[in-house]
Amino acid sequence: MDFEDSQRESSSFDIYKHKIEVQYRLFLDYVTPHIIPRWIAAYLLMLIFMGRIVWAEGWYIVCYTWAIFLLNMFLKFLTPKFDPSIEQDIENDNIESGVGKMDENDEEFKPFIRRLPEFKFWMKTVSSTSIAILCSFFSVFDIPVFWPILVAYFIILFLLTMRRQIQHMLKYKYIPFDFGKMKYGSK
Repeated sequence: MDFEDSQRESSSFDIYKHKIEVQYRLFLDYVTPHIIPRWIAAYLLMLIFMGRIVWAEGWYIVCYTWAIFLLNMFLKFLTPKFDPSIEQDIENDNIESGVGKMDENDEEFKPFIRRLPEFKFWMKTVSSTSIAILCSFFSVFDIPVFWPILVAYFIILFLLTMRRQIQHMLKYKYIPFDFGKMKYGSK
């Protein structure tokens, strides 16, 4: 009887877990096409976290770690999946080996494909912010630091990495955003 009871409990747990996974997937399928409301919700969650940090006057290490993680995700969002510098090196090797280079009129269209897609960027932003909020309720993560140094270091890190990223975008002539790009289709 004990084995059968434990088997029933295990199977009921699996059924409950499966129901939660299905509901979670349905929620994600529902919110996927709604880009602007998703990001508004993410920004509100970020404001709640920042308000929590300011109000509690602590957990600066958690906030700094969260900000570094978001900066890393933002850089992945801005970079192309296929790095143009590597493609240019391959093209230069082909020219040196005698394989002819295509002229500018023969170049094929290469769409901008992100290393980190927008939806995954949103998902990681929401999950990391939720984890950061949760961590801000445990005193073990409230390590005493002089927060102005962390802010200054983050600003310097942000400026240096964005400068390098913008230089890379200008050098290889790619734009990760579609603002002002021509849209094709019926009116």
